[in-house]
Amino acid sequence: MIKVMDRKLLVGLEIGTTKVSLLVGEVLPDSTLSIIGFGTCQSRGMDKGGVNNLELVVKCVQQAIDQAELMADCQIESVYLALSGQHVSCQNEIGMVPISEEEVTQEDVDTVVHTAQSVRVRDEHRVLHVIPQEYAIDYQEGIKNPVGLSGVRMQAKVHLITCHNDMAKNIVKVVERCGLKVDQLIFSGLASSLSVLTEDERELGVCMVDIGGGTMDIAIYTNGALRYSKVIPYAGHIVTSDIAYAFGTPPADAEDIKVHQGCTLDPTICQDETIEVPSVGGRPPRSLHRQKLTEIIEPRYTELLHLVNNEILQFQETLSKNSMKYYLAAGVVLTGGASQINGLTDCAQRIFHTQVRIGCPTHISGLVETAQGPCYSTVVGLLHYGHHYRFNHKKNTEPKAFVSTFFKKMNRWLKKEF
Repeated sequence: MIKVMDRKLLVGLEIGTTKVSLLVGEVLPDSTLSIIGFGTCQSRGMDKGGVNNLELVVKCVQQAIDQAELMADCQIESVYLALSGQHVSCQNEIGMVPISEEEVTQEDVDTVVHTAQSVRVRDEHRVLHVIPQEYAIDYQEGIKNPVGLSGVRMQAKVHLITCHNDMAKNIVKVVERCGLKVDQLIFSGLASSLSVLTEDERELGVCMVDIGGGTMDIAIYTNGALRYSKVIPYAGHIVTSDIAYAFGTPPADAEDIKVHQGCTLDPTICQDETIEVPSVGGRPPRSLHRQKLTEIIEPRYTELLHLVNNEILQFQETLSKNSMKYYLAAGVVLTGGASQINGLTDCAQRIFHTQVRIGCPTHISGLVETAQGPCYSTVVGLLHYGHHYRFNHKKNTEPKAFVSTFFKKMNRWLKKEF
């Protein structure tokens, strides 16, 4: 059995409220990503992105690991791990530094980004991601890559994503209990956006919503940069619960009914169409009108999408106060396991008043049929993240000797000024 480190292999792991998903991807000589291993397990011990029963979660993750190792014929040693939950928050910050030698170097870029992130975050939180948005040199704004440009002062706008330290430790502990290391913790919404969004959508302005079992992850891009991220602690699981209680059917069967039989209100549904609903306690299954199912599902999805729309409106108001342009010309992209329901795009378009599509993972080969559904957007995105940052030498490492470098540059700048 080959170790992951002996080949250009990447492993992504998502521990969700509904399922545990693990993918093994191989980076081919042409730099494409091929899926060679897959493991999944119904999730137990998770709720809204948090661990509430460590031993149960460890067993589920170990089962997914064993499946993937057998399929890929490799020994997994480390994973890129997704993280979500209401404790995840974001903030946009600005940093400014003098340019050392009249021409911007990569060291200058690292320094100004570090300056922008050197702000106080919420108590007991830690920085998960520092994502540059754009740079400005003197009076020139909106610069995507400042390296090589001339100027005196440089400013950087960055998007910080933070998470609660203990929540992060708990989910990392699950992986370590399985004998693995965590290459990096990655916000689920960021991973999903890497998997399903196009460059044009990011540039035009788009809101991606990953509707999972326990949470909805939101990522809003404008002018090619991530501007806003949010986790809403309500998602597809509440729809499943409504079906289970209304029909008196086991939750697992309710989930299956939701995905395969459910839809939002649609006038094309025949009033007399029926579905078979399993019962509990050994009772025989029953036949119920499908119209009743849609009448349960549609109000819940409408409620969930209105929560997202409220976040979009708040984001728009914030940008307006800062005199910044706001466009979502590319509309809204829905993904995640709970987006797999008929009629959802029509329902969403009525709420968002813009174009809506269902996003599926892209730019993968190999076992595509296994991972091409919206429910695997996050775990495929983890592989894209690892591919970009590991093999393109863009790891999120802390630049060295920031303090001494900063003061050296400040002295040079003062000499030039006076």
